[in-house]
Parts: sequence; C-alpha cells; structure tokens
Amino acid sequence: MLDGILFEKVGVPAAAIVTDVFESTGRAMARSWGVPDYRFLSMPHPIANLTEAQLDQRAREIAPEVVKLILQGQE
Repeated sequence: MLDGILFEKVGVPAAAIVTDVFESTGRAMARSWGVPDYRFLSMPHPIANLTEAQLDQRAREIAPEVVKLILQGQE
C-alpha cells in the first residue's frame, strides 16, 4: 500500500492491492500520508495459505481492475 502511495507521489502509476480485512488500515494509511482519496484494490482474505494455482487465479481475476486503475490514475 505505502509503495503505491509513494510511487504515485513521484508520478509513477501504481495499483496497490490489499486483502479485504485490511481495507480500513489502507484507508488510514492513505489519510496519514496525505492522500485520503487514494484509490486501491481489494481482494478476499486470506492469501497466505493459497496454493500457487489459487494465487494465480486470484491474480488473473484482479488483473483487469489493476489495468483499469493504472490507466485511470488517482484522479
């Protein structure tokens, strides 16, 4: 999350992804870094116990949203 905020602050498009249980933490982090409207993506929690195939599937599912967010930017 912070990496995405820092990249965007220097003009590098980024798409931060958090798991759903960390959405409020992501919002708090965005506020604390001065970008309260920072847009990021969320996916179901947890991911740590997924198999490689399951993680690949999650990545494929969210990839279109990543592309959309990067192309739209934070505006």
